[in-house]
Amino acid sequence: MSDYDQGELVCMSCGYVLDDKIADTGPEWRAFDDEQKAKRTRVGAPLTYTIHDKGLSTLIDWHNKDTSGRDLSPVQMSQVFTLRKWQRRTRVADASERNLAFALSEMSKISSSLNLPKSILETAAVFYRKAVRRRLIRGRSIQGVAAATIYMSCRKCNIPRTLDEIAQATPVGKKEIGRCYRFLAKELDEFIPPIFPSKYVSKISNQLSIMGKAELVAATILEIASSLRLTSGRGPTGVAAAAAYIASVLAGNRKTQREVALVANVTEVTIRNRYKELMDRIQIKVKL
Repeated sequence: MSDYDQGELVCMSCGYVLDDKIADTGPEWRAFDDEQKAKRTRVGAPLTYTIHDKGLSTLIDWHNKDTSGRDLSPVQMSQVFTLRKWQRRTRVADASERNLAFALSEMSKISSSLNLPKSILETAAVFYRKAVRRRLIRGRSIQGVAAATIYMSCRKCNIPRTLDEIAQATPVGKKEIGRCYRFLAKELDEFIPPIFPSKYVSKISNQLSIMGKAELVAATILEIASSLRLTSGRGPTGVAAAAAYIASVLAGNRKTQREVALVANVTEVTIRNRYKELMDRIQIKVKL
């Protein structure tokens, strides 16, 4: 824990003081409202990996107005147009920066389409920058690699998104995204945690609008199935969908297999197969 009042860096487990002279990274001034905070700040936006130049370059507004809000003269407009043109050219200096700028824009589109948090986009941008530094993009589709980094960051941050959902948000096919993902995971030597069916229970339950009791039952079913190793070697979405279907029946908020299949993006046959396995091995009995 960083205690800036005392200037100490303390271990939360044993209380050992690692450093007793840390610098306070906060502002050296006080602000009592938003107006004072805006006036006294002397820095710009923080660094971000989602922009190819990390947000360090200057931005020239496209409104032809001066600081007072008056229109610029034709001579001034011509000068500002020239400044904009060269500023835009200098921001993207070489082919690698053009590649990065295009890929980051594609990743932003996918992220906004799937309503992913900003942390996912930042993590994906870091993965893509590593791939560019190691020259892993050559011979591969930029859109495919960008989509693969989004999927990799979702896996890394435990956000339940499937390859099918990523593929629906981009013109690249699911097979190409999967191929790029496996290649990047191997070459970047990143540990990608496995997907557990329990991660999809809340998502499927919310989309089906089933009761909280049913969601709790589904989580319990998956916990028992995991202890019996019924989830090994099976698709997590299919097992989660089957558990949600069983829970909806047990809680009296019955949903059809077709409704569950549409929400989970799996086939009804998959749900029936997982349903039979769970019912037989866990010995669940449903009163008709």
